[in-house]
Amino acid sequence: QVQLVESGGGSVQSGGSLRLSCAASGRTNSDYAVGWFRQAPGKERVFVAAINWNGISTYYADSVKGRFTISRDNATMTVYLQMNSLKPDDTAVYYCAAYESERTVVVVTTGPFYDYWGQGTQVTVSS
Repeated sequence: QVQLVESGGGSVQSGGSLRLSCAASGRTNSDYAVGWFRQAPGKERVFVAAINWNGISTYYADSVKGRFTISRDNATMTVYLQMNSLKPDDTAVYYCAAYESERTVVVVTTGPFYDYWGQGTQVTVSS
């Protein structure tokens, strides 16, 4: 089992920045791909960004490309989501998720493939 804990959410004005963190604990001796997803009120959870097991490959939803950056530090078992130029449409609960991965550059971006999920952190962007 792997436990994931998100932090770094909060309230910010449009154009501002936040950095989310996802700290992993538990059975971390395997390789994991990690993704960020978000769910706005009344909407389905959607993919935001993902990173492969060693950080070489990253994937982004079109809506966040050029504004968000995902990265990881395997030494501290932490994945980050740097969010710049935030917009009110970015308001949502953000979740990090992980699945045990082969050592590949390919990363799955669909939620049901992920086995482990954090509890979520709220991001609110005001205009």
